[in-house]
Amino acid sequence: MYGSLGLLATPVLGSSTLFSSKTLLRPQAITAALPHRRRLELLANYSPAISAVLTDDNSAMMTAEKDTENFGLLSVDPRLEPFRDHFRYRIKRYADQKKLIEKYEGSLEEFARGYLKFGFNKEEGGIVYREWAPAAQEAQVIGDFNGWDGSNHKMEKNQFGVWSIKIPDVGGNPGIPHNSRVKFRFKHGNGILVDRIPAWIKYATLDPTKFAAPYDGVYWDPPPSERYQFKFPRPPKPKAPRIYEAHVGDEQLRTPIPYYGSFGYHVTNFFAVSSRSGTPEDLKYLIDKAHSLGLQVLMDVVHSHVSNNVTDGLNGFDVGQSSQDSYFHTGDRGYHKLWDSRLFNYANWEVLRFLLSNLRWWLEEFKFDGFRYDGVTSMLYHHHGIDMAFTGNFNEYFSERTDVDAVVYLMLANCLINNILPDATVIAEDVSGMPGLGRPEISWSLTNRRYCEKCIAYAESHDQAIVGDKTIAFLLMDKEMYSGMSSIVDVSPTIERGIALHKMIHFLTMALGGEGYLNFMGNEFGHPEWIDFPREGNGWSNDKCRRQWDLVDTDHLRYKFMNEFDRAMNSLDEKYSFLASTKQIVSSTNEDDKVIVFERGNLVFVFNFHPENTYDGYKIGCDLPGKYRVALDSDAWEFGGHGRVGHDVDHFTSPEGIPGVPETNFNNRPNSFKVYYRVDENLEESDDLETSSINETIVENVMANDERLEESAPDEENGAGPSKVGELEAEEMGEGTPDD
Repeated sequence: MYGSLGLLATPVLGSSTLFSSKTLLRPQAITAALPHRRRLELLANYSPAISAVLTDDNSAMMTAEKDTENFGLLSVDPRLEPFRDHFRYRIKRYADQKKLIEKYEGSLEEFARGYLKFGFNKEEGGIVYREWAPAAQEAQVIGDFNGWDGSNHKMEKNQFGVWSIKIPDVGGNPGIPHNSRVKFRFKHGNGILVDRIPAWIKYATLDPTKFAAPYDGVYWDPPPSERYQFKFPRPPKPKAPRIYEAHVGDEQLRTPIPYYGSFGYHVTNFFAVSSRSGTPEDLKYLIDKAHSLGLQVLMDVVHSHVSNNVTDGLNGFDVGQSSQDSYFHTGDRGYHKLWDSRLFNYANWEVLRFLLSNLRWWLEEFKFDGFRYDGVTSMLYHHHGIDMAFTGNFNEYFSERTDVDAVVYLMLANCLINNILPDATVIAEDVSGMPGLGRPEISWSLTNRRYCEKCIAYAESHDQAIVGDKTIAFLLMDKEMYSGMSSIVDVSPTIERGIALHKMIHFLTMALGGEGYLNFMGNEFGHPEWIDFPREGNGWSNDKCRRQWDLVDTDHLRYKFMNEFDRAMNSLDEKYSFLASTKQIVSSTNEDDKVIVFERGNLVFVFNFHPENTYDGYKIGCDLPGKYRVALDSDAWEFGGHGRVGHDVDHFTSPEGIPGVPETNFNNRPNSFKVYYRVDENLEESDDLETSSINETIVENVMANDERLEESAPDEENGAGPSKVGELEAEEMGEGTPDD
């Protein structure tokens, strides 16, 4: 199997929901909060193009098939009106392709059952093997079952280039034993015979005693007693996903590839579970176990390209073939020069069957709950995003540079997934929105996405954990992570500020960046090192092909503080569901103070990114009147902070301006309150006087608001509670102080 598994930290989503993934607060951005005050540079990976390709409203797509003039997308964003003809062309291409599939295959869903026809399948009296290889001159099936001599097992080709053979049962037993090795042998134009792993193979292994040994396809058909039976239903999906991106099996759950350093994104066998981590039945157990815990599992699916490996992969079938007779485009169009990989010909009938069937295979056979599509930018454009600096101009997304064949495939895929599993989650990774965008305030890039276009936000994913890049923690603290993480000794300024920023960066991204949140395993506690696969550059060492989970479990190390804060911010969403809220209002982005204030759901968030200044009595605007108290505070002792924020202090609002007239309000909010530091009983008399003054102010606010508060008392039974500070909870809300 290829791609990392996304284990959702809560049950998961609701009618085929599409998200585009959004990389926010990448390492380049972190330095903006450091003392030298560089302007921050953010990667906001949101794409207007992808929303035009995939839709979470299948009924809208069906309507579009019949009506190519009225597009809901254009009414949401009128700026797309000049591209109506482009959308009309896309929809017509999609509708025509879907009608052809329905005419010749019965339905899109039936078309996507290719794994029941191709590859090895039991039929009456034997096993039938089929393979699409139109350019082959001859073909045989070979393996352990015939001593690797295919002279008695020659295959026949039909008019569509599909080779087939039936291997009869022997004495009531299958002609090919379960778990035995098999290969497809064929002759191409120059008369040379080549052996390849069957394209639809369900399992593949190699000889572990031989260095760089080639893989063998394995016929996988265990007896009923050895097949894993799913015991638990899919959990319901949440309104907003919290995703834990995991490379299960200690970075070893990937498709079989001889060069493991690709991190699994150079796929060779699309239907085969990685033998490095066990058998197909083992993967079924893993997914079922996750479901039993209320977790949904997403596959990181790679349909954007394929490994250049000829010996072990699908690329091995591309021998002397034209594009019409191949899985791939020929010439430059069929090769990705940066990834050194082959590119699919999405206009080809059998390519569509192969890829769509691949999606259905993982959904139905293994009970995956959805997909994260990797490398969508490469699919959407003929230039694959190479040497392309997107500026946000819509002409960059909708032009002759768009690969409409790929767009149509993605539309078919989303339609299929929705029909098979309406509750599936579909995430498209697209970086063509506005990469490298520089803005003076973080909040602009975090909220830079179009209405109704859902995003999964993340501060760092697996990319920052791979050799050659740096995690946020390592970028902030660097070598001091090896010497300064002990809580037994005094903390250095670098470690103290680094941990504080690590907590704030991840939480700000989660709270403001999208309708879902993703974290790669280990990054939640600031894992200090990258993942490095065995390769020539490190002497084929396995030393760093792992995560050091003991770091977070060691009580005297400061990694535990980042981990506990990650746990707390996820618990906050579990309690208040702010990620699922459509209410997202940024009321203040003060460049001088370096303070960001916003509301998400019924929480009010206050972030102070200033490297030097702390604030007492800081005034912030809010929506609902009432009493606020701290809900979450990154400066709390349990998170490695200084405990400077008072958690037992009630913060009462004051009305601001004329009701209903935003311009007369404070930061366009009808109410406000002030955020203070905690009160220490041992303060000197002068501090007591100041505290008394503060309390008098609060009392005055209470008296002034008393009548209004009674009139607007929240109906808690109906869920209309007072507003909450995200860092600060409501009913009970709180402060956003220097370390937020």
